[in-house]
Amino acid sequence: MNHLPTSAKRWLMLLAGVVLLADCLYLVTVKVTHMGVVVPAMVGLVLVALSLYQAQWNMWLLAHPTAQMVWRWGLAGFFVWFATLLAYFAVLQFHSPRDGVSVQPNAIVVLGSSTPNAQPSPALAERLKLGYQLALQYPLAQVVVSGGVDFGQTVSEAQVMSNYLQSLGLPPSRILLEDKSTSTAENLVFSARVLLANGLSQNMPAVVVTNDFHTARASWIAVKAGWTQVRMAGAITPLYMRYNAWTREYFACVSGWLLGEF
Repeated sequence: MNHLPTSAKRWLMLLAGVVLLADCLYLVTVKVTHMGVVVPAMVGLVLVALSLYQAQWNMWLLAHPTAQMVWRWGLAGFFVWFATLLAYFAVLQFHSPRDGVSVQPNAIVVLGSSTPNAQPSPALAERLKLGYQLALQYPLAQVVVSGGVDFGQTVSEAQVMSNYLQSLGLPPSRILLEDKSTSTAENLVFSARVLLANGLSQNMPAVVVTNDFHTARASWIAVKAGWTQVRMAGAITPLYMRYNAWTREYFACVSGWLLGEF
């Protein structure tokens, strides 16, 4: 890119920034907001600003040597971070299972996600569709829907998920609600308690349903939470939000590791 004319660099930065901002703006309009949306939006804003005011910015840096040094180190750090993000994307692309069920489960646990306007988000809808397919495949398994009340919502994710599964045709008698959790770790800890209260142990064979990008972290947390015979089933993530979801999961893995969730 250093060999490109300055005008071409500016146009490329502007194009990249506008694409990132347009993508994030669209996701916000469909009620998808998380780190995987906020961070690309911030990068997009910086790219647009640099493309429009590159000359003024360079002149200011020349007049402030300390700021210039900080800027260079910041750019280096950004590119190192971006390289790790791309490496993480590669891992998810080639190692995300679509269906990891290999034994008859006693329980099918569907992990919650956002429920704007008391409706499943696109990613959650895919989880529920896969959970329903597994429920048909294993008619003796109890289905647990796990998720508390989202910020700004009045109905729990679990209730929204239960309603959706019933609309697909799953009998209410097969559904157990865990409606207190606010994280993946709580999903799995609280779901184990719900199963125990209904005569089932987390040591029995179980399958956890989530999205493909989330299976690795969910499996690590499940092991930490004491699930001994758990398998993962990964629902496909809609393409238009896939890379934003992967970016969010990147940060979730970092924070989960720092917080000792796995």
